[in-house]
Amino acid sequence: MLRIVLVDDHAIVREGFKRLIEMEPDLDVVAECRNADEAVEAVTQQRPDLVAVDLSLPDGSGLPLIEHLASIAPDMRIVVLSMHDGEPYVSEALRRGASGYVTKGVAPEELVEALRSVMGGEQYLSSDLRQRRSERPSIDLDPVNRLTAREREVFLLLAAGRAPKQVAAELGIGQKTIYIHRAAVMNKLGAGSELDLYRMASERGLIRA
Repeated sequence: MLRIVLVDDHAIVREGFKRLIEMEPDLDVVAECRNADEAVEAVTQQRPDLVAVDLSLPDGSGLPLIEHLASIAPDMRIVVLSMHDGEPYVSEALRRGASGYVTKGVAPEELVEALRSVMGGEQYLSSDLRQRRSERPSIDLDPVNRLTAREREVFLLLAAGRAPKQVAAELGIGQKTIYIHRAAVMNKLGAGSELDLYRMASERGLIRA
């Protein structure tokens, strides 16, 4: 029996997904959560095989939650269920640790297909996302994907309005090093100012506009 935790702030949505999942004899929903805090508690207590999480939660974006859950339960699989179908959301969710991404606009049966695929060790994208990616192969050329992990941290903090001194303090590195990373980020992204970084991050759904 595969143990699953559902994370969505809409009770009707959770109930619908729960009924769909539990029609399968080997799938069991062991917890339903409304927000990130409940999700962390459920994963810690229940140790499920898989979490299905929405990206729009009342206490913030589901993207940081995905990363946190992946860090505290590295063997657990994560599938995103979201109304957001933009490529930046998909790429960022997968980068942060999700194994699957299902939009809420596809047939409900795709959710079960996604759960089984990721538990089998595969990455799963819903049919609409697969079609879009096949039509836009150049999506991998997004310059943000060329940033190193540290450059990405600097990029997101600067885009969020932090001053270099604040970024240095948050990351625990020297201010001079921050300016080196900032120059590299600006060069790779073709940005001329922090305002450009903000625009690029908000367009990709990486920060709240």
